[in-house]
Amino acid sequence: MRRPTIPDLAEAAGVSIATVNRVLSGAANVRLATRERVQQAAEAIGFYGLGSIQARVSAARPRLRFGVLLLQPYRPFYQNVAQALETAAAEATAAEVELRVEFLEDLSPQNTAARALALAEHCQAICITTAVHPVVIEALERIQAQGIAVFALISQLSATGQFHYVGQDNWKVGRTSAWAFAHICKEPGKIGILMGNPRYRNQEMNETGFRSYFREHAPGFTLLEPISTFEAAAVAQEMTEKLLADHPDLAGLYVSGGGIRGALAALRSSGRAGQIVVVGYDLTDVTRAALLDGSMTLVISHPLARLAREAIGGMIRASTGQEGNQTSIVPFEIYTRENI
Repeated sequence: MRRPTIPDLAEAAGVSIATVNRVLSGAANVRLATRERVQQAAEAIGFYGLGSIQARVSAARPRLRFGVLLLQPYRPFYQNVAQALETAAAEATAAEVELRVEFLEDLSPQNTAARALALAEHCQAICITTAVHPVVIEALERIQAQGIAVFALISQLSATGQFHYVGQDNWKVGRTSAWAFAHICKEPGKIGILMGNPRYRNQEMNETGFRSYFREHAPGFTLLEPISTFEAAAVAQEMTEKLLADHPDLAGLYVSGGGIRGALAALRSSGRAGQIVVVGYDLTDVTRAALLDGSMTLVISHPLARLAREAIGGMIRASTGQEGNQTSIVPFEIYTRENI
């Protein structure tokens, strides 16, 4: 077979020969989308100058630095989020992205605000998972006023669209969790609710949707007052043990925030794992094992690869002058022991 030529490449890419020559020479007057189309065509036909085209396309992409601030590094979910974001940044085609991911051990508003401000000094956009607090919001407003895009990841920071948001529709998540209890429990009963911290807007919306479903469709259930775990497994274990002791007739446990490992430990040690319907969030090694051994009934999970792509893509668009709110609502996934 003969070696593909420049006219062959132009035909495959749907551009003129002159455009291909401009791409090969690195001319400035070629749109990035056109360069990428020529590169894709070169890859498809095995064009001999592919390496040169790839170098020209790479050089034409904007170079951006993004910062990400996630919760505690020992939580498997946030490690998985970090890995997904790093993969999405490496695979981004619209820009060359340098990603800096940091974790918050100290979740106090003052520390969160200070870490966000420090991270923003070196970035064109930042992405943060945090509780809503006036100290944090003031810091993020200062960052945004400097022209640095701020994205809320997983948990919204504002109901008004003040900050871009990438995550689930948490009201729907709560209602879906309630639907699960209403249809899986053999009869109406008491449902315990564990929240991480009501200042996380996603958890607040989860509970709102959860309660609204029961009011509308399953009023026979008794929803106990939510108990805060402060995102800590040890606290979740203690609170779950207390729930089980105070309510021997507990029919279900809804784990709406952090601490699932502790809640599961309490259920297993009590001997009641598998006897109580348990719904929680995000598929990790911990929740996967719990689904398999029957300690958990259902897991509602973020589609991490898509979540990460939407976050990185939104930050690229916001950093390259594309106006408008870059909020992206991603669908959630549902897992039982039968489909993992």
